Amino acid sequence: MSCCKQPALIEAQVEMGSVNDLEQKSLFRRDEDATQTKEASLMEQGSLSTSSPGHIAKSPKNSVLKSIKIVILSNKLNLLLPFGPLAILLHYMIDSKGWVFLLSLVGITPLAERLGYATEQLAFYTGPTVGGLLNATFGNVTELIISIFALKNGMIRVVQLTLLGSILSNMLLVLGCAFFCGGLVFYQKDQVFDKGIAVVNSGLLLMAVMGILFPAVLHYTHSEVHAGSSELALSRFSSCIMLIAYAAYLFFQLKSQSNSYSPLDEETNQNEETSVDEEEPEISKWESIIWLSILTAWVSLLSGYLVDAIEGASVSWNIPIAFISVILLPIVGNAAEHAGAIMFAMKDKLDLSLGVAIGSSIQISMFAVPFCVVIGWMMGEQMDLNFQLFETAMLFITVIVVAFFLQEGTSNYFKGLMLILCYLIVAASFFVHEDPPQDGI
Repeated sequence: MSCCKQPALIEAQVEMGSVNDLEQKSLFRRDEDATQTKEASLMEQGSLSTSSPGHIAKSPKNSVLKSIKIVILSNKLNLLLPFGPLAILLHYMIDSKGWVFLLSLVGITPLAERLGYATEQLAFYTGPTVGGLLNATFGNVTELIISIFALKNGMIRVVQLTLLGSILSNMLLVLGCAFFCGGLVFYQKDQVFDKGIAVVNSGLLLMAVMGILFPAVLHYTHSEVHAGSSELALSRFSSCIMLIAYAAYLFFQLKSQSNSYSPLDEETNQNEETSVDEEEPEISKWESIIWLSILTAWVSLLSGYLVDAIEGASVSWNIPIAFISVILLPIVGNAAEHAGAIMFAMKDKLDLSLGVAIGSSIQISMFAVPFCVVIGWMMGEQMDLNFQLFETAMLFITVIVVAFFLQEGTSNYFKGLMLILCYLIVAASFFVHEDPPQDGI
């Protein structure tokens, strides 16, 4: 009996062994496939792009005319460039602040897009880590320049409202349009994105809300130890902490968790193609640096005229300064990101769309806002994180709403429509909102 069982047992063990071998091979192949799929995904998102250390970018040798043709004449949006000089002419020829503001606003739009392009070209030569830092610096340089000019003129409320508007625009309008357009293209299914990254980003946004909320609460509860100075001191301390947190986030994203949190280029444009073979620099390293300098100087010049004309435009158009700062300025400054986020969503690349929309909101809230507080500190201006009760409540509710929409890791056109409608409510609220006299500019 035992002799009969013995061969059967041996045969069963052999079969089990072969099954285990097959399973191990299957798992091994599955791991290889997953690794290849992950690498392909990272390649697509830019973390294994031609700017990686293993790839040496070929520096093209362009003449001056060819460089101008590539940077200036290759984009249809650059047809709006002449509006900038026209705004400067009108400023000296006629006394019409409304027209100067409008033309300056239109003239800055293509410059913001080209700044993103030049940064992207420079990132080919610097590698993903420095490229990520460049995007953090130049990604929202238009808003930063406008804010610094406003700070210089003592227009602290314009700075606060412009930065707040950029956060709201990216979270509601940009993300909403991306979800809506992507949902219409892929209406038969829910589009999927990385829920883990979305949760981390939502946590960072909530931290930014915390930094902005507490100075406002301290002010409106009249619980300051030293009236007038405690609120400012708390704002400056919180700003330094937020800058440290943002630096840690960049290190975490680009170094520690480079496989999971691949660096995403926030400033994306219509020239990007999905094929890795076409991702080669169009201009050289020094051309990129020179163009960045020229474009930044031109944006700075126009921003000066733009900021000077804000109050006059508000009076001549009979529109509150809050609406101009929160709605109009950010839409122009983020025009390139709007187009990029929608384009990626329509190609079913929602992780890239989130990197554009939510990533930009994080950069503004965790970097640009505290950076302006520190710059104001250096200038002797009392720039703080007290955005006033109305604006702080608006930001808090917006972050909560977006966090709820992101928690499932899926999107469709209905979610996009809801976010767009939320933005319309925000826009209408600021259209009828007026700052208290003591908080005026």
